[in-house]
Formats: sequence, C-alpha cells, structure tokens
Amino acid sequence: MSRIGKKPVAIPAGVTITVGADNVITVKGPKGELKQLMDRDIKAEVKDGHLEIARPTDQIRHRAMHGLYRSLVANMVKGVTEGYKRQLELIGVGFKASNQGNLLDLALGYSHNIIFEIPKELKVATMQEKGDNPKIVLEGTDKQLIGQVAAKIRGLRKPEPYKGKGVRYTGEVVRKKAGKAAGK
Repeated sequence: MSRIGKKPVAIPAGVTITVGADNVITVKGPKGELKQLMDRDIKAEVKDGHLEIARPTDQIRHRAMHGLYRSLVANMVKGVTEGYKRQLELIGVGFKASNQGNLLDLALGYSHNIIFEIPKELKVATMQEKGDNPKIVLEGTDKQLIGQVAAKIRGLRKPEPYKGKGVRYTGEVVRKKAGKAAGK
C-alpha cells in the first residue's frame, strides 16, 4: 500500500473540495481555485473534513497514480490557502531585472534584453538593493506552474561552473570548478 496515497488530505477551514462526475477535482480557497483531472481508475471522496484517495488494484500503474494524485491534491490545498513563492537571483556584472505588470525585462549579458512574459495566474516582483544581487520573486497558487516558469527563467542563463555567473534559485549552491591553470 502506498504510504503517501493512503494518508488523507486534511481540508482546512475556508477550503471546499468537490469531485466532479468526470473525475475532476476542484479546490476552492481564499487565494483562488485550482482544478485537476484525475485518472479514471482512481477514486476520491470527501469524508468528514478530509479527502481520501483510493485505488482499485495493486497494479504498478495504480500504485503510482495513488500517491501522485494524493500529492497533487495536497499541493492544491496548500496553494489555495497559503500560496507558493519562488525566488531567483541574478549573479553577474551588469545583470538586471525589472518588470512592468507581468512582463519581465532581463539584462543577462547578451547583446539584447530578454522580454519574458509571466502567465497571468502568477505575480512577479523584482527588487534591486544596493550592494546585493537583483532578485525575482514569483508568487501564485499553482506549485507546478511556478516551478515551470522559474525553471524557464533559470534556463535563460544557467549558472556556469567557473565564475558562478547566471540566474539561480536563492539558496542554490553552485559547485565551482578550478580553471586551466589549477590543473597543472
């Protein structure tokens, strides 16, 4: 039995979870509404303040889906109550970030600035304090979407291993390599 899958998802006050006829789970809360289509074999039902996910058999596919959908629903519940936040920092001389609404303008050492459009479901903020690296903060309810957008922004200029320049998540440690001279 999946240890994650059989754990019930607690439903906090102010959050409503509905399971549609076509196996679509809708989670509504103070920060918004999220929907997730579940596999037709996996069943979900709301019982006295928590949601339980059940699988029909012990097939490998059903076991995998059992834990997956339980985690996705738990992330949705956390998203509509607390929300998610992802922070990136730009390390490098002349690297800058600014935003106007959901358009992110990045100067990452290329010959031109990169204009990156953030999905409307997310909020973006940029900050530049004197003596500190520029930071980009992404906030929203959908954990999957925030992770995907943050990875795309990071992919525009990945941290390189010799000087450590590039876009990285705040707190990410980049292992540095020794240069050519240190190899002799």
